[in-house]
Amino acid sequence: MFTGCGTALVTPFKQDNSLDEQTLRALVRRQIEDGIHFLVPCGTTGESPTLTRKEHLRVVEITLEEAKGKVPVVAGCGGYNTAEVIELARELESLGADGLLSVTPYYNKPTQEGLFQHYRALASATRLPIVIYSVQGRTGVNVEPLTLKRLAAIENIVGVKEASGNISQMASVVHHVPAEFAVLSGDDSITIPLISLGGCGIISVVSNEIPGPMSRLAQAALDGDYARAREQQRKYLSLMEVNFVESNPGPVKYAMARMGLLEPVWRLPLVPPSNVSQKKIDSVLEQCGLLARESAIATH
Repeated sequence: MFTGCGTALVTPFKQDNSLDEQTLRALVRRQIEDGIHFLVPCGTTGESPTLTRKEHLRVVEITLEEAKGKVPVVAGCGGYNTAEVIELARELESLGADGLLSVTPYYNKPTQEGLFQHYRALASATRLPIVIYSVQGRTGVNVEPLTLKRLAAIENIVGVKEASGNISQMASVVHHVPAEFAVLSGDDSITIPLISLGGCGIISVVSNEIPGPMSRLAQAALDGDYARAREQQRKYLSLMEVNFVESNPGPVKYAMARMGLLEPVWRLPLVPPSNVSQKKIDSVLEQCGLLARESAIATH
């Protein structure tokens, strides 16, 4: 379920800031048609902190309806209140989600023991497989390799999205967890080295724009064809990087709007990228041939 490339889906909004269900359906279909391996709605890239509970469940429901079992749907389910995360997990399980991606509690910065107890409580409340999301740059807390080793002993904690950006830590994680534990990159540009260390794929931002090429990159690396994987990396590294010229998902949604895939709408506190950043994104899109290739794609 967690092998290859999974897309951390953006959430499209209409100009009035309401959920754009029709465009969401089109985006999900595009992902599947282009060969994505699994989908991750309502993560950070999906602006989940700004979604109401009803909207969060609706986004996952639509993704499941469009996926129709063709690819797994791993729903975002994280937060700093363990009881609320458990409640959301149970609702997502009842919807039919295939798994959960659960970011570490942010703001309250729990200890390693607090993290262990948080995830153990979540795992005991649902039968769904859980992927831990460790992204210290956003949450202020790191899930250390030895903590992951403890968590991996819990039956339905099956993987980690490792977004520390620290290759040494990733190597340590792969060393300490069982071989069947899914170690996924949280950074597009580090997909190849993580897979070479024993990881199994990527939960990707750039695959919102290029699901086909990013899926092929991940699959080539998993097949041991690193020359082919590097070809994709060289072609699209500038896009992977410019997606973070400002806080994600600001740049990727702007790029997708320029590609004709959605309306350029963000919910506060996110705002459109600055004019300087927009020019950088436009330049990369042009270099990658995405404006010409994608602008005719209809989303309705």
